[in-house]
Order: sequence, then C-alpha cells, then structure tokens
Amino acid sequence: MNSSLKSEIPVKNLTIPLERDVFLRTLIRELTGTLQDVVGLEEASGFISVVGQNIGKQINHDYKAALEVSHLTREQVADVLVDLKKRIQGDFYIIEQTDEKIVLGNTACPFAEKVIGRPAMCMMTSNVFGSIAADNLGYAKVELQETIAMGASGCRVVVYLNPTPEAEASQGREYFQGEADS
Repeated sequence: MNSSLKSEIPVKNLTIPLERDVFLRTLIRELTGTLQDVVGLEEASGFISVVGQNIGKQINHDYKAALEVSHLTREQVADVLVDLKKRIQGDFYIIEQTDEKIVLGNTACPFAEKVIGRPAMCMMTSNVFGSIAADNLGYAKVELQETIAMGASGCRVVVYLNPTPEAEASQGREYFQGEADS
C-alpha cells in the first residue's frame, strides 16, 4: 500500500499554507464563526465590539503619542483611519471628508478571504474607527454601508462626526467621548 510507505520528504520542507498571519486570521475567523453560530450575529458583534474598542483605545494612544498631541483634528483622524488600515494590509481611502462625516472606501480587508461570511469581524473596524473619532472629536456614528464580509467587492464606511439628521437616519453604532476609558 502506498499510504503505508514512508515519505522521504522532511516535514520542514513540505509546502503547507501555514504561517503566523494565516494562522491568526483563521483563528479569528473560527472564533467569530463559533460566536455567530452559538450566540447569534448580534451578540457575536457585541463581543467583537469590546475587543475593537480596546484595540481602538490603544491605537488612538499610539498615534497621539507619535504626533505629540493630546487630541487629533478631523483631518488627522481621517489620516489615522486610513494609515492604521494600510499598516495591517487593508486598502482604505477617503471618498469624502466634511465637518459632518468621513466616508471611506476599501478594496482589501486586513482579514483577507477569512472575513467572507463573518460580518461580526467588521465590528473591529466599526469600533476602532468609532472609538478614535469619538475620543478626539466628541462623537461618532459608524455605518458599515457595504462590506466584503457580506459579499460586496469592497467596503464603504461612513463615520458621522455629529448627530445630524442624516446620521440619525443611518444604521450604525454610536460612540461617545470617554467610552473607551470605561
């Protein structure tokens, strides 16, 4: 039998699609999937939101320290949102920026193909963006209008900076200054 023959190829020389990045993205995908299956999408999103809020607080601190400022301006917030995603292999870009909102597009998720069918993973983006914007500008509401996780070819994320009628009519999560500190 061929299956009982010993292979002469050393294990370390095998071509296996396994390295740290793929392993960690797969781990997050499976944890999120398990949460979605066990407690449902809404509750899973809530759990992921807590993690995202904590990560957002740390990232916000790191950027403010590097820029040597106590608060980021709206323009800096927009730049930080794009830059942080690029650093983790996302491809976010600014579509529109006004005093009322920052609209971002994206063509590559940092979770790559592992995000497909796992919309709860998008709460990382919502909470990181929301906590950074709210901490620096007082308020944010993040609406995930289109996501790769839900089958779109890219993402469209709107970060509302004021509770305008447009923001209030949107489907999104609100963030307030100081929430990340609790």
